Amino acid sequence: MKSDRLIFWLLIIIIISVKSGVNGYSQASLNTIIEGQVKDLKTREVLPYVSVILDNTTVGTLTDSNGKYRIVTSKTAYKIKFSFVGYETESRIISPGKAQIINVQLMNSSIELGEVLVKPQRQAYRNKNNPAVELIEKVIKHKEFNRKENLDYFNYEKYEKIVFALTNISEKIKQLSTFRKFNFIFNNVDTSRIDGKQNLPIFIKETESGYNFRKNPRSGKEIIKAEKTINFSEYIDIKGVTANLNYLYQNINIYDNEIFFLTNKFLSPVASTASLLYRYYIIDTSMVNDVRCFKMFFEPRNPADFLFHGFLFISADSSFAIKKIDMSFNKGINIDWIKDVRVIQDFDKIGNKAWVLTGDEILIEFGVTQNLPGMLGHRIVSYKDYSINEPIADTLFKGPDLVHKKDSYEKSQLYWDSVRTPPLDFPEKNLYVVIDSVKQIPAFKHKMNFLMLIATNYLNLGKYELGPDDTFYSYNPVEGSRARFGGRTTPEFNKSIYFESYLAYGFTDKQFKYNLIATYSLPKTSIYQFPVKSLRLNYMYDTKIPGQELLFSTGDNIFSSIKRGVNDKMFYNRTLRFEYLNEFENHFSYNIGYSFTRQAAGGNLIFSRNDNSDPPNMVPYISISELYLKLRYAPKEEFYQGRLYRDPVPSKYPVLQVQYSIGSRALNNDYNYQKILVGISRRFYISIIGYTDVSAEAGKVIGKVPFPLLFIHNANQSYSYQRNAYNMMNFLEFVSDQYIAVNIDHSFNGFFFNKIPLLKKLKLREVATFKALYGGVSRINDPELQPDLFRFPYDKNGVPLTYTLEKKPYIEASIGVSNILKVLRIDLIKRFTYVGNPNVASLGVRIQLKFDI
Repeated sequence: MKSDRLIFWLLIIIIISVKSGVNGYSQASLNTIIEGQVKDLKTREVLPYVSVILDNTTVGTLTDSNGKYRIVTSKTAYKIKFSFVGYETESRIISPGKAQIINVQLMNSSIELGEVLVKPQRQAYRNKNNPAVELIEKVIKHKEFNRKENLDYFNYEKYEKIVFALTNISEKIKQLSTFRKFNFIFNNVDTSRIDGKQNLPIFIKETESGYNFRKNPRSGKEIIKAEKTINFSEYIDIKGVTANLNYLYQNINIYDNEIFFLTNKFLSPVASTASLLYRYYIIDTSMVNDVRCFKMFFEPRNPADFLFHGFLFISADSSFAIKKIDMSFNKGINIDWIKDVRVIQDFDKIGNKAWVLTGDEILIEFGVTQNLPGMLGHRIVSYKDYSINEPIADTLFKGPDLVHKKDSYEKSQLYWDSVRTPPLDFPEKNLYVVIDSVKQIPAFKHKMNFLMLIATNYLNLGKYELGPDDTFYSYNPVEGSRARFGGRTTPEFNKSIYFESYLAYGFTDKQFKYNLIATYSLPKTSIYQFPVKSLRLNYMYDTKIPGQELLFSTGDNIFSSIKRGVNDKMFYNRTLRFEYLNEFENHFSYNIGYSFTRQAAGGNLIFSRNDNSDPPNMVPYISISELYLKLRYAPKEEFYQGRLYRDPVPSKYPVLQVQYSIGSRALNNDYNYQKILVGISRRFYISIIGYTDVSAEAGKVIGKVPFPLLFIHNANQSYSYQRNAYNMMNFLEFVSDQYIAVNIDHSFNGFFFNKIPLLKKLKLREVATFKALYGGVSRINDPELQPDLFRFPYDKNGVPLTYTLEKKPYIEASIGVSNILKVLRIDLIKRFTYVGNPNVASLGVRIQLKFDI
């Protein structure tokens, strides 16, 4: 899949490359490294989950299940402290900037927390008579009163900053001769984000907004007042990058039962059923911003489950509210490309009315392994100027939930200095200037052009791009070897007008094909910028495989040339199309248009009437003249905006689509008919056992038409897995004039494999699919009953190749393994019905290139 999401990450890699050349310093010489083991003084048993912290810092950790710990930090400290419920706190002197081993043995004690007396003893964990579980149950009982969404109204001001930084910069990379011209950028190196690790900021995005909420009817609206980011608009779509970041850094509400995080759902430690899957330990009492709190540690019962671990600070009063949370997840869970995660949230009480979120920090370190260079994503959000239970006018909530002020990208430096909380540090301040300087270096431009070629398959020549390069050569049995050459204009040519064209030639059918597209953007902005309002004119002469609909590539892609079975039937289409697209901020859109197609049969496909004439009554072509209307509604949708398509971000909200078209002899059509198509799709998250993508659709043809105008069901004869196609169905195998279909694809996220040590280590994931299609052809469109209609396709021996679904549904299902080498998915697919049809197999293997977190 090619998209701006891929471009964004490859862009990050390029910037890493051009920055690697600084005269580095010895990282180890500045780090304090402390490791050791904690045991019970009397029994000599190891003590897991002991709190280990450097005095007068926030640097700390917990001992693991074997009582071991390790801290690496660049911060200066002279004392380390060990504390655990039921034991006396111990302190040891440390030497800053050195590696040292400190083992300790803790002495038994007893700690009274409120009315609960906790005595140290080693015993099997259980919920019954467990003071930590009793405390968490009180938190759960009171959470509806403590969450701010229980208020009638509230609003606040919000400042958000997302910074990406390169981590683990090795000396070998710095010394490569290729990067010597870019040493200046390493003046921005710092170690403040991850203790003990050099990191280099390379991307920053800032947002200042206001948020308004009302309880009844439940509505929320965010107004973006100011935005600022590193500008790579000549290479990527900034809105697409923003969607990518928003998807990774979705807001976390600890009081929700399920928390969407890193494209997965995690069960919250204060969910109503959390005590069944988490363990809880009361560690200590502590003061957090003058609020006395119980400090509690929580962890998953099964380390492989999609659950968090960390600390809860619970107010020691009758509210049992969460004052602070500091959590991560087990590094052994089945999530790719993630080295480390930390989530920190702070809550304050506004008067005596409510506890509200005032600070939110998420750190995600991306990478392949701990020792190789990686990427740190750091999101900091501050909330201020809360207004509680003061009525907000209903008119404010009209329109979309997210609104950008027109001048949001035009704010002055003084404005930004006044709203930033916290202010930018030196590397962040300098980043905007440094990146602008890098973009002017010819070597960077050359690397970016090469990167764009890899990511988009287009070679950027300024005002024009050549490509896509994966269509320059392809093969099919009808055209033979096919050569194609084309390209498209860029916004540098004109932001409002877009041209695209190609010329192709088949060496077997000896015919030229071509496509000419002109698009005009009505708002005088780029046609790639949402919401789009555009006019498009398209004239094309080319081939099409009946029943092949590809989502993210063209039919003449070189990688689609290899197909199973027989692929010798094609349409030759000469099409003129004119359409108007209008998108709205609320993600409702309509597309109205007109198309005229003169369609001829190609290869071993023929159009012949079923009137038993000898020779067959051949029809050279049919004329298809249609008016059509497409409606689409995708509430709260986010997507990665690419140059040729959009890659939607899966969410819990459904996507609804309706398409209506009408063909009429009055429009110079050979037939009178109407077509209606309705579809809905949605992703369902099922907490620790993964997620399910479900789609359903139904279609109806009203009128008498030959088989090319029926629904030719989407088949796949390649060896790559196609989610929207029937992977064991042949092209043109089934047609219908009415049908219903369902497609279910479930990913277990390693729920079962994580229980098997070897599979867990490989981070493999289980997937399962089910697809069913049921339909039929009514009497009016059955060529056996209507001799003036075209005979269904057949082979050279007269064996029928196209069928209807009158007797039973078409069903196929699969089980598979994804995340192979982190990029591959392999499915074993079983076809359950119509296995006696010609040239079909009941079992097959399909492969898909798939990147997941």
